[in-house]
Amino acid sequence: MNMLTDNVIVKGGWVMIPIILGSIIALGIAIERGILLWRIRMDLARFTDEIYALVRSGELETAGAVCARTLHPIARVFKAGLEHHGEEPSVVEKAMERQGNAEVARLEKNMNYLMAIVGVEPMLGFLGTILGLIGAFMAWEVSAESVTVSQLAAGIYQAMITTASGLAVAITYYVVYSVYANRIAAITRDLNSHGEELLALITGAGKKKKR
Repeated sequence: MNMLTDNVIVKGGWVMIPIILGSIIALGIAIERGILLWRIRMDLARFTDEIYALVRSGELETAGAVCARTLHPIARVFKAGLEHHGEEPSVVEKAMERQGNAEVARLEKNMNYLMAIVGVEPMLGFLGTILGLIGAFMAWEVSAESVTVSQLAAGIYQAMITTASGLAVAITYYVVYSVYANRIAAITRDLNSHGEELLALITGAGKKKKR
């Protein structure tokens, strides 16, 4: 099996090197992002209900402590807002917005590289196809009527192997990218919707406290 794999890679030509390197980088990004998204899973409804209840009862410090020991991005956004309770609503809102932007950026880290690899891999495959066909036609031109099947096969092999490899990598990681992007989009929506609700509660609690 290893000999077959090595043979396929060799017959694919030098274009297989960037194709393989791209697949390794994409795998590393996919694993790293997957671990991050897996670690921040939680019962969001239960968490937000707990924080809302604590804020309504005036236990803002307890709510902040709960947020501090929770790994989810929304907990850090909530904590940023709770740290500014009692201040002007615009100040609280800006603090939560800054933290929310930072959390989204953290979730999207390296996703652009993953998408770049998805776009480049098929083009590398097609480049290998062109180079392989050029090689086959050059062999045909040089040998003319005496050209052999093995001479043409080398170029055709390269054409097929690189195209298949590039598409296989691109398709695989496009699926991975789509799953991760959808998950990040869902978290972003939760940050916006729950952040607005907490903002209203915090500013309301701040006004009551001033009175």
